[in-house]
This record gives sequence, C-alpha cells and structure tokens, in this order.
Amino acid sequence: MSQYQPSNHSTCSFCHQPRREGVQLIGANDVSICSTCVNLCMEIIHDKPGHQPVVWGDRSTPVPAEIKEFLDQYVVGQDLAKRKIAVAVYNHYKRLEANNRAKEGDVEIRKSNVLLIGSTGTGKTLIASTLARKLGVPFTIADATTLTQAGYVGEDVENIIVNLYNAADKSVERTQRGIVYLDEIDKLARKGAASSVSRDVSGEGVQQALLKILEGTVANVQIRGQKGQSNKDTVQIDTRDILFIVGGSFEGLDRLIEQRIGRRSVGYGRDDPMNRTVQERRRILQKTTSEDLEQFGLIPEFMGRLPVIAVMDPLETEDLVHILTEPKNALVRQYEKLLRFEKVKLTLTDDAVREIATLASSRGTGARGLRAIMESVMLDLMYDVPSIEDISEVIVTGEVVKGEAAAEYVTASRIGVPN
Repeated sequence: MSQYQPSNHSTCSFCHQPRREGVQLIGANDVSICSTCVNLCMEIIHDKPGHQPVVWGDRSTPVPAEIKEFLDQYVVGQDLAKRKIAVAVYNHYKRLEANNRAKEGDVEIRKSNVLLIGSTGTGKTLIASTLARKLGVPFTIADATTLTQAGYVGEDVENIIVNLYNAADKSVERTQRGIVYLDEIDKLARKGAASSVSRDVSGEGVQQALLKILEGTVANVQIRGQKGQSNKDTVQIDTRDILFIVGGSFEGLDRLIEQRIGRRSVGYGRDDPMNRTVQERRRILQKTTSEDLEQFGLIPEFMGRLPVIAVMDPLETEDLVHILTEPKNALVRQYEKLLRFEKVKLTLTDDAVREIATLASSRGTGARGLRAIMESVMLDLMYDVPSIEDISEVIVTGEVVKGEAAAEYVTASRIGVPN
C-alpha cells in the first residue's frame, strides 16, 4: 500500500497553490504536492515536444515596456491600445505567480480580461496572436457568431476551451495559462424589445453562457477518444487563469457616445457620421465607457468580466502605408522574399505603395484588405517571372497598381514588359 495519500495541508509545498476546487493535494510526511505540479513534472520527465514548462516569475514575464516593444515590431500605430494591453497582460501573469504563492487568507487578485474595440483590419487579432507568441503560451481564436446556448444547433462555448486544449498539445497545465481571442463579440449584442418574442440563442443567451468561463470555472470539457473510436473522454480545465481577449467593431458605438456627451448629430450636415473624419471618430471612441457598451447591447454582467477596455484607432491612408512597409512581416517584405527565391529584386515605388494603401482605405477594409490588393497587383508578374531567364529586377509603379501599365522587367540586356 502506498504511503502517499490525500493531504490535509492547505497549500502545495512546491508552488504554494492553495487547495481549491479542481486542485488535489497529495501528501507524505510533512510535504504535499498539488495535481498541477504533478502534471508539470510528468511533462518534464517525458520531455514531450511542445510541453516545455512555462515559469511565471521575474525572469520569464516580460515587463510592459518589453511587451509593447515586441508588439511595435508587428503592429503599426495603436500606441494607447498597446500600452493598455501590455499592462493588462503583465498584471495577469504576475497575478498567476502571486496567487500560486498565496497563503490562506491572503488577498486574491482577480484577473482582468481585455475588450478590444476597433473596425475591421485595425489589428485586433494580430495583437492577440502576437502576445501569445511573445509569451510562449497556447492561443486560439473563436468567432462569437458561431456560438449558441447549450442545447441549440451550433458551437457550445465549451468548445473554445477544447480548441485551446488542442493548441496546448493536450496539456491541462498549459491550457490553463493560455490566451483566447474571441472575435465579433459585438454581434452578441442583445436584441431590442421588439424581437424579444423569440428566444435569442446567439445573442444575450451566449453572453450569459460565457460569464462563467470568463470569470473562472472548472469546466468539464469532452475531448475525442482515440482515432476510430466513438468514445469521448472528459477533462477538467480551470478557466480562472486563462486570459480572454474579446474584440468587435461595434459599428454605431460612436453615435451612442455622442448622445451621452451631448453632441447628438442632427440631419446630414457637417456632423453627420458619414462625413466624420478619422480623427474625429478616433477622439469620440476614446471616450468609450462600460455604460456605452451596455447601451450598445452587452449585458452588465458580461461587461463586469471585461474591466480593461482598449480602443483601436481607425486607420488612415498613412497608417496603411506604414503597415505595408514597416513591420517585420510587412506585405511588401513578404513579396520581396518570394521573388528573392527566384533571385529577382522586387521594387515597389513610393507611389505604388501609396496607391495600394489608398485603395484599401477607400474600400474600408483596413489592413485586412491590403493582401487582396497586393495579390491582384502581383498576380501577372508572379506568373511570368519564374519563366523569364536572366531577369534581375521587377519594378511596380502607381500606374501598375491602377491597371494603367504593366510592371517593368529588368534583365541583363534590356528593360521591358512581357509580350
């Protein structure tokens, strides 16, 4: 018979995690170890790929300035939003360290999930995924529009945790330190009184269903059994240490804010929302409060789980120019690298880059629309270049982007365009 048995101690002797729901303590003599530490030790012993332990402490949790500096390499602009997110993420993972070392009776720090507000293509998803890469934690993206209440056709909210569990290589410990980005959260805004006659299975009901996993609960999630088997296993995952970043475009929110601050637009004059400049909309959205979002249709209990609100600035043409050229993985750099595989230099003139940015701005698709435009501009030359001998450079001008000219091909003997 083993000498190890359930411990009467209140905390783990190794990580000082207190006894709580979902955390078992095993003891021998005067020492106890929690189930979290046992799982971590097993991963170290087996040395499974992707199961490297993450140590939350002074040496591994980057400070806010370091987090923002990393984000700056991939996300153009959005300085205020990145500062808010950097502080929230730093505090979240320092909180994990503090709670794991807390003694019984100590103040427990509650987690601060983040709400990102910004129109499409402003970088919400990019910020969340870049954060996860910097921190080395599992990451998953979910679309709020696919979620329904339990019992209805659609995706249950628990599936979000299943996806994170899979992203964590089926490690419970890593899952419980992961990041979830939930997009299109504004589409869950509750309907008005006129539509209350029917059950709202994808709006307010889903907000209610999300409350527990946002705040923290031990979720019993079902995972698929072995391949070819129909059985499913159940895994317990504590969501209280999972960081949730939710985002949405919240179209029309600026008008609600104007009404609150007493600048309600009338008629179709200078203050009409369609005539509002990017700078004016940026100033208005920065005044967003929880009350404005409740007025928009997010229930108060849901907003209570999202204490950090970061507003993404609308993008102007100049911002899109920077996005095309400055980040580490900028689109222009990606296509330059593709042509380097063919030993060909790609040159996009300044007016070509600006024309691409202007097109994306006019379509209202933000940075997300840049790739589609680049693909269209680059299609012919990406088709031709591998077949042309001794070509050394391709020059793309603003006229090429507008469809008024063909790209110039530079070879050892001449400069020309394809026949």
